[in-house]
Amino acid sequence: MNRTRPVPRAEALRLDTLPNGLRVVTEHMPGLLSASVGVWVTAGGRHERAEQNGIAHFLEHMAFKGTPRRTALRIAEEIEDVGGYINAYTSKEMTAYYARVLSGDVGLALDVIADIVLNPVFAPKDIETERHVILQEIGQALDTPDDIIFDWLQEAAYAGQPFGRTILGPEERVAGFGQADLRRFVAEHYGPDQMIVAAAGGVDHDRILAQAEALFGDLAPVGAMPLPPARFTGGERREVRDLEQAHVALAFDAPGYRDPDVWAAQVYATAMGGGMSSRLFQRIREERGLCYTIFAQSGAYEDTGQITVYAGTSGEEVADLLHLTADEMRRAGDDMTEAEVARARAQMKAGMLMGLESPSSRAERLARLLAIWGRIPDVAEAVERIDAVGTADVRRVAGRLTRARSAMALYGPVAAAPDLEALRGRLAA
Repeated sequence: MNRTRPVPRAEALRLDTLPNGLRVVTEHMPGLLSASVGVWVTAGGRHERAEQNGIAHFLEHMAFKGTPRRTALRIAEEIEDVGGYINAYTSKEMTAYYARVLSGDVGLALDVIADIVLNPVFAPKDIETERHVILQEIGQALDTPDDIIFDWLQEAAYAGQPFGRTILGPEERVAGFGQADLRRFVAEHYGPDQMIVAAAGGVDHDRILAQAEALFGDLAPVGAMPLPPARFTGGERREVRDLEQAHVALAFDAPGYRDPDVWAAQVYATAMGGGMSSRLFQRIREERGLCYTIFAQSGAYEDTGQITVYAGTSGEEVADLLHLTADEMRRAGDDMTEAEVARARAQMKAGMLMGLESPSSRAERLARLLAIWGRIPDVAEAVERIDAVGTADVRRVAGRLTRARSAMALYGPVAAAPDLEALRGRLAA
């Protein structure tokens, strides 16, 4: 059998690549009686053309509506009859189909997942049913300000680009999708060379590999479609509504995951708004009482990244909140302390290591890192990268952000909020 097998970083970690490009990666976690297994497809929202916006998510829904072997009910029953659960999600760069089951049921779970990924029926009546479900999902998002504001922020940050479009897609697009559209997206992206079978927990790599080869081995590769690069352009969207809260979201052009500063950016975001001890939480909520919720986070992708800040406040205090946020971000370039950086590093490491006690998190990590790097960096490598971030690195990233392109989305009683240009001027002062 002609398979390539890179040397694993640890005995528990195994990786094989089939001749058609399918990658099978597993991590055995001693002592666990359960496992997570799934198929990750390197096709998400940014892989859609403008006329396809929302179809990756639509396809994710349709996978559960039935195959020639299983009805939608039978898909759910086979997993739940053994006490497991099955789910899926669509992101900017991937679509995932996964299940959590007891170790003895991994073969069943992989068979069900392969079936729904490779053999969806796309019956017209099911398309209409699921279209209605997704339109309800879009409506629910529009009625949830602290959800929809992030879609608007993304659209403002990456105006007119695939990366800036919503995962759910606009109602008018979703209303028009048909069987041919779904089959076209599958044909373009759902080849074995664009898929990763990942499993973690109480798993046997050789059994999963043999089953994956039987299920996927005869598929022909489709090749990766070229993607237009994401370019953070920045901009503002403001929707004045009579709501109880003013919802505010800011985004700053930040390092992608190939940028050496990506680790410092994550430490910076954690120090600024990653918990109750963070700078923004303490200054804006605890000392000034300007909000109930405020946080910052860092997101990294292949060719772009973002530092995002979100807060909810009153219409009367939205201007003060934004001004104080800008002031704290500007000051961080000069006075971020070693204690703040050390605390942020500890939070990042603890969060990562605690998360890796879950087989679901482990399996997702395997697939995501393999898709990004073509290898699985050891956890110790990530810890070393975090530990290597110093105060000077974080201050440098903080200074970089005050000069970076930025975007802002505002929703609710936000008429009194400063505009983005005024906020940029305050940041750069």
